Amino acid sequence: MIKSRPLEGITVLDFTIALAGPYATFLLAGLGARVIKVEHPEGGDVCRNNAPYLGKDGVSIARNNADDFSISALNRLRDKESITLNLKRPEAKDIVTKLMEKADIVVENFSKGVMDKLGFGFEFARKVNPGIIYCAITGFGSSEHSGERKAMDAIVQALSGVMMTSGAESDPPVRIGVPFADMNAPLFGVIGILAALQHRNNTGQGQFIDISMLGVLTSMVACEPFDILERCGVSQRTGSTVPRLAPFGLFPTKDGFVSIAAPTATFARNLFQVMGMPELADDERYNTSDNRVKNEKELNQVITEFTMKHETAHLVELLNDNNVPTAEVRSPKEAIRDQAVTARKETIVVEHPLYGTTDDVVGMGIPITMSASQVGFEKNAPYLGQHNSDIYGDFLGFTPEEMEELSKNKVI
Repeated sequence: MIKSRPLEGITVLDFTIALAGPYATFLLAGLGARVIKVEHPEGGDVCRNNAPYLGKDGVSIARNNADDFSISALNRLRDKESITLNLKRPEAKDIVTKLMEKADIVVENFSKGVMDKLGFGFEFARKVNPGIIYCAITGFGSSEHSGERKAMDAIVQALSGVMMTSGAESDPPVRIGVPFADMNAPLFGVIGILAALQHRNNTGQGQFIDISMLGVLTSMVACEPFDILERCGVSQRTGSTVPRLAPFGLFPTKDGFVSIAAPTATFARNLFQVMGMPELADDERYNTSDNRVKNEKELNQVITEFTMKHETAHLVELLNDNNVPTAEVRSPKEAIRDQAVTARKETIVVEHPLYGTTDDVVGMGIPITMSASQVGFEKNAPYLGQHNSDIYGDFLGFTPEEMEELSKNKVI
């Protein structure tokens, strides 16, 4: 039986650039929506010029051939249809009007107020289409108190407090390597969009969804009582361990590191048994959760002396076989190629749109599995303006002569 895609029949206008917005529309495309990506005729989405590149000769740090494709763009633009449109040209108003009349969802991540200044903000959209769902992902939100600052992932990480939660107490601030704000804000954008779709199903009413990257990340930081722990004498920056859950953290081995998460009485007792020190389970320093937390530095040193005697693979097998939650610390290269995730298409092989698999490149999949619906991707990333004829001609009804005139005037 062929499964349908959950967002089939939904059309998304994608006015996004870089990562936060494109990741939101990437998810919507993976769930089956038709995503029409609107790009500036000169250069398109900035992610198209991000190194490294994939081409007929494999990967390279610089673009060597005209048809080399940024791997960032290959990742983020899959299953999207690319059209070109200069939103600053007066002729764009008629085109955007026609697009919004046919769309269900608009997603944009320009700085606050940019789309309003261009004349295509939510007030314009809902006059054209009262049922439209309009999602704006900005650094600080779109309200009057949001300010006008520019935002990038590192800026939001700095302001959210998250940089002061990683690393050891004496370390300088630590930026999370994955673009944490850029990847999490769009998740909440998509949640808001799906909720708004249900609201529209019930009422027929569209609405504006306002996502602040700073708000998302700060909300996540607030999930842990870092400031309260510090007030109680526990540093908010604890390096590779989590003292309030001892033993819980990273421990060195002969050839790498393992993550051990054994904070419960059962897990701790099992760990002590494997270490050949079962008496620690009854030691008054470690016999309760509170006592293990109180003496976590001494406990972690004892565990480290044990783990450093073993190679990683052997230690992981030994501890897991004895019901102690443990895993090796892997590199990104290893992790994204694990059969456990590739088999579920949570990561997938990325192909060049013309030359296919010319090198070993693995990118994002959709980490959602549904029993009655099909998710994932059917088309490679498009070249800039690849779908102009399809969208302007077939979808909007422009004649070839009209499209030629728009192109000549650098509107599209």
